[in-house]
Amino acid sequence: MKIVKKIVLTIIIVIGLASLLVVITGNTHLFKAVSSTYLKGKTGPTIDDYPLFENRKVAVGKYQPWLISRNYNKTKDDILLKEIEKYHPAAFLIVKNDSICYEEYWDNYNENSLTNSFSIAKTFVGLLIGIAIDEGKINGVDDPVANYLPQYKEHTELTIEHLLTMSSGINFDESYNSPFGHMAKAYYGTDIKKLNSNYTVMEKPGETWRYLGGNTIILSLILEKVTGMSLSEYMSEKVWKPIGAKNEALWSLDHKDGLEKAYCCFYSNARDFARIGKLYLNGGLWNGERIVTEKYVDASICSAYHLKDKDKKPVDFYGYQMWSTYYKDIDIFYARGIQGQYIITIPEKNIVIVRLGYQRASNLENNHPADLYHYIDFALKQ
Repeated sequence: MKIVKKIVLTIIIVIGLASLLVVITGNTHLFKAVSSTYLKGKTGPTIDDYPLFENRKVAVGKYQPWLISRNYNKTKDDILLKEIEKYHPAAFLIVKNDSICYEEYWDNYNENSLTNSFSIAKTFVGLLIGIAIDEGKINGVDDPVANYLPQYKEHTELTIEHLLTMSSGINFDESYNSPFGHMAKAYYGTDIKKLNSNYTVMEKPGETWRYLGGNTIILSLILEKVTGMSLSEYMSEKVWKPIGAKNEALWSLDHKDGLEKAYCCFYSNARDFARIGKLYLNGGLWNGERIVTEKYVDASICSAYHLKDKDKKPVDFYGYQMWSTYYKDIDIFYARGIQGQYIITIPEKNIVIVRLGYQRASNLENNHPADLYHYIDFALKQ
């Protein structure tokens, strides 16, 4: 019995010391991380995490239903579908000529299910920057960030475009494996604004492309300041309501009544996500209503082409928080999230694809996840 008591006491002491160390080192986010993952049988963030966090609603306006194609779910490629199902999908949707022509759900998800879009949210923030420019709230992408956020007054060379194109030179990290990295602290922590203030410009902006979510957080801070609204409120008023979304979306916050986790954590469904694809497909127009200028949409697709990555290779696949590729002699651009979330647009074919799920291919082909091409190939058969 004494041995058992000693073991228990030792465990308590170890846990107590570890907890004290976590607090002293400023890594209190680990409490949330461990309690919401390993203690629940998970190894990291999932597409269903919104109940774990405070959220802000992205309100809807008048619902505009999608048209349903006469060929709805009639064209299926079983071989490609088998490849698609390897990556544990939750939803797969194809819109062609403004009508839903293919739609499938897995694991009890449906057309109204909320799931995490992860880094697709970056594209939404990029879109909102364009709208703020159109409204004159931001002068333009060449504006110094210091004009809006005084904490960057010593780095007047840093512009909004550098943030949009992931070339800020700020020493964020994007490790999704380190529990002590910027991404883990941003996801599980409670003060994104303070967290971002711990990082600074270390390289000359506008030269090296580094995919870092901290850049998107800075963009969101600019938006909050110039609009006087939360990110969710601005998204609702300028995008979600005008495009006729059916369901309220959720955007996870760092704490109650706090800031949106702008680099991720926008929760919605396949049908409503597809509306963003249609908006980009039509150059910023939604059913004749101008949401954002075509000039900004065009810039969103290819504005990082002058950059090189850390290995000095040309960046011909990124724009303003948006990815692009050239496949089968077709230009394609898209938003993506780390667990296989995609909003893909194929202008030449008037196609929008949304894929949501738990996983994406681990290997890249020409800087793009290999599974991306399965969704495109399937859609091109419609």
